[in-house]
Amino acid sequence: MSHPSGKTPGAAYRTAVVLLRPWLMAFTRRDWRGMENLQAAVRSDGTQQGIVVAANHISYFDPLQCAHYLYDNGRLPRFLGKHEVFEIPVIGSIISGAGQIPVYRETEDAANAIRAAVEAVNKGECVVIYPEGTISRDPDLWPMTGKTGAARIALMSGAPLIPLAQWGAQEVVRPYARELRILPPKTMKVLAGPPINLVDLRHLPIDADVLDTATNRLMAAITAQLEILRGAKAPVERYDLKAHQAPDEQGQE
Repeated sequence: MSHPSGKTPGAAYRTAVVLLRPWLMAFTRRDWRGMENLQAAVRSDGTQQGIVVAANHISYFDPLQCAHYLYDNGRLPRFLGKHEVFEIPVIGSIISGAGQIPVYRETEDAANAIRAAVEAVNKGECVVIYPEGTISRDPDLWPMTGKTGAARIALMSGAPLIPLAQWGAQEVVRPYARELRILPPKTMKVLAGPPINLVDLRHLPIDADVLDTATNRLMAAITAQLEILRGAKAPVERYDLKAHQAPDEQGQE
C-alpha cells in the first residue's frame, strides 16, 4: 500500500501505523496548521523533493505527535535522534524497526548518521531532527539554543529546512517522565512554517559561522511559531543548556 507521498512504507512502518494511528485518533485531539509548507516542489520525474523538518522537543511523546502530523499530511517521517530515544520501551522498537536513524554522538556513527540523513533527503525523504538535541530544559519549555545538525543536512543536500513547533505532548507525558496520561484526551498543536531562508548561505563553505547563522534563524522561527501555538511570548534570551551544565556533564545530553 503506497502512501500519498508516493512511497511504499516498509512492514515495520505499516505495522506502526496500523497500531498507533487509530489510538492517536481516538485519544488525542488535533490542532494542525501550516500543512501546505510540507509540500516541497515536485521534481521533473514527478517525485517529491526531500525536506528537513526541525522541531522543538518537549516530551518523550512528541515524536508520535510529530509523526502523526507528518504522515497524515503526505510525508513519511524518518527521525534522526540521539540513540537513547531508540532505547525507550515501545517507542524505541517502533522507530528503529521503521528505519529511523540513531545518532551516537562523539563517535564516527554521528558523522555516518548525517551522511545517511543527507542521502535520505536526496532521495526525496522527509528527515526529522530535534535541533535542541534533547527535551527542553527551559523552565517553561521554550526552545533552547540549537545544535547545527539540521542546518548542516539542509545545506549539504540543498533541501528546504522546515521549522516545526509543537505543543500538547507534555500533557500526555511530562518532560523526562515515563508515564502516560491519555484521559481526558489532550489537544496536539502543531504548526509547520515556511522554509528557512538560506539563499545567502548556500553558496558559502559550510563552516561554523554559516552553520551558526542558519541554526539561529531556525531556532528563531521555531520559537516564533511556538508563540503562536501557545499565545504567549518567549523569553528574550534563549536557554543555553551548556551554560547550565557542570563541565563534566557537557556532551552527555
